Amino acid sequence: MSFLEIKNVSKQFGGVHALNGISFAIEHGEIHAVCGENGAGKSTLIKILSGVYSYGNYEGHFFIDGNEIHFKNIHEAEAAGVVVIHQELSLVKSMSVAENIFLGKEISQLGIIQQHKIHSASKKILEQIGLTISPETEVSELGIGEQQLVEIAKALNKNARLLILDEPTTALTETEVEKLFNLLRELQLNGVTIIYISHRLHEIKLLCKRVTVLRDGKFIATKILKEISVNEIIKLMVGREIKELFPKNILNHSLDQNIKDIVEIVLELKNFSLSDSYNKKKIESVNLKVYKGEILGIAGLMGSGRTELLMGIACAWNGKREGEFFFNQSLVKFNSPADAIANGIVMVSEDRKRLGLVLPESIRFNLNLSTLKNISSNGILSSGKELKQTLESIQKLSIKTNSVEQSLQNLSGGNQQKTVIGKCLMAAPKLLLLDEPTRGIDIGARTEIYELMNHLVNDGLTIIMVSSDLQEVIGMSHRIVVMHEGKISGEFQSGASQEELMNAAHQLVT
Repeated sequence: MSFLEIKNVSKQFGGVHALNGISFAIEHGEIHAVCGENGAGKSTLIKILSGVYSYGNYEGHFFIDGNEIHFKNIHEAEAAGVVVIHQELSLVKSMSVAENIFLGKEISQLGIIQQHKIHSASKKILEQIGLTISPETEVSELGIGEQQLVEIAKALNKNARLLILDEPTTALTETEVEKLFNLLRELQLNGVTIIYISHRLHEIKLLCKRVTVLRDGKFIATKILKEISVNEIIKLMVGREIKELFPKNILNHSLDQNIKDIVEIVLELKNFSLSDSYNKKKIESVNLKVYKGEILGIAGLMGSGRTELLMGIACAWNGKREGEFFFNQSLVKFNSPADAIANGIVMVSEDRKRLGLVLPESIRFNLNLSTLKNISSNGILSSGKELKQTLESIQKLSIKTNSVEQSLQNLSGGNQQKTVIGKCLMAAPKLLLLDEPTRGIDIGARTEIYELMNHLVNDGLTIIMVSSDLQEVIGMSHRIVVMHEGKISGEFQSGASQEELMNAAHQLVT
C-alpha cells in the first residue's frame, strides 16, 4: 500500500483549472520529485496536501496510509505529520534557534515557558540533523544553509511523516546542498516520506527515486529517474524538446589575450574595496576588467562577497567605498544608484519580490519605473508613450500576460523576472548586472532568459552575472571570476570545470 495516494484532485480559480484531475501515488519512505514549469500546479498541490486549501475547497481525494484525509487547516495537517518547508523560509530571525524550533509548540508550566527544557530538546534535535550550533544562537547570525537545516529541525519537532520541500537549494552552495541531501537520506532511512520540488533537474537525479511531472495543471507522467534523461524530463515538463539548456552565444568567444587587446574595456576596478558600517571589509582590493560584449560570470560560496561586489558597482552599497572606478575608460565617482543608472549601469537584484518589483502594481507600472522621465513632459506622464514602451517590452521579452494592467503578483516567477529585466533594459544600459537571474524559475523561462542574455551581448551590451548554480556560470559565461572572502581567488576562461571553480571558491588553488 502506498503511503500517499492522490486521486482525481482538481482545483479551480475563477473557472481556470490550477489542477485538473491529477492522480499519482508515493511509496512509504520514498524521496519523490515533483516537477513542472511555473503554473503547472505544484504550489496548489502543496496547499491542498498541507491544509491551506481545506477539505471541500477542492475536488477529489487523497489518502495517507489508506485513510482519506480531510484537513480543515494547516494545524490539522501538521498534527498528522504533514509539514512544508517553503522556498522563502519562515524563521523569525530575531529569535534564537531553539525559540524557532519550538515556535507554536512551546514547553510551558503554569503559563511560563520552560526555556531550559526547550534548549535541551533543541540541542538533541540539532545533533540529530548534524548541525553543531548553540540552540541560543540568534537565527540572523546563521548562513542560509544553516537556516534551511533549522527549518528541517522545526519539521522534525512536529513529528513530520510527510516532509514537502519547495525549491530548498536555490540559495545554497554545493557544499550546503550535499549536507542537505545527506540529511534527507537519513530521514528517509528513518521512515520519513519526502516530496522534493525543484527546477534543478540534476539534483533530482542525484536524490530521488521517481519523478512526477505536471503541466498546465494536469498529470503528465511518473517515471523512474534511473530510466529517464534530464532532456526527457524537460520535454515532459514543457511539452516540447529543448535541445540545449544553455544556448550557444553567436559570438561564442573566450576572451583570450589576443581578443582582450582589441576589445573595449567597459569597466575597470583598481584596488576596489567596500566596508560595512562597522568598518569591516566586505570587498578587499579587487582588481577587475570587464570587456564589451562579454558575459562575466562570478562564482563563489555564500558570503564570499559576490552580491556586495555587484552592489558596489551599482552604487547601491551604503558603506565605505575605496579604490578607483573606471567606466567607459573614464575615472568616475557615482554617488547613488540613480547616478549609475543615468550613466548606463543597472542591476537586477537577487530578491526580485522585495527589491526589484512593486508586486501589487501592474506590469505597465513596473516596466516603466526606471524611465518615467523619458515618457514625461513638464512632470506629466504621456500615457501613449508609456503604453507603446510597455507593449514593445512585453513582446521583446515574451512576457506572458493577459493585459498590461495585470498585477505582477499574479504572474509566474519567470514572467516576474522578465519584467525586472525589461525595466532595466528600458534605461538603455551599457552594463547589466544580474544577481541570481534564474533563481526559482522553471526550465522554459530559464532558456528564454539565457537566449535574451546572448542577444543582448551580441548587440554590444556587457553583462556581469552572479550565480550559485555552477552549471549556469559555466554554461553562460565567456569568462569566470571566483571570489573567496571578499577577494578574487581565481579567473577562468569558458570551459572550466565545476571542480576547478569549487577549489577556487574554497581557496584550494590560487
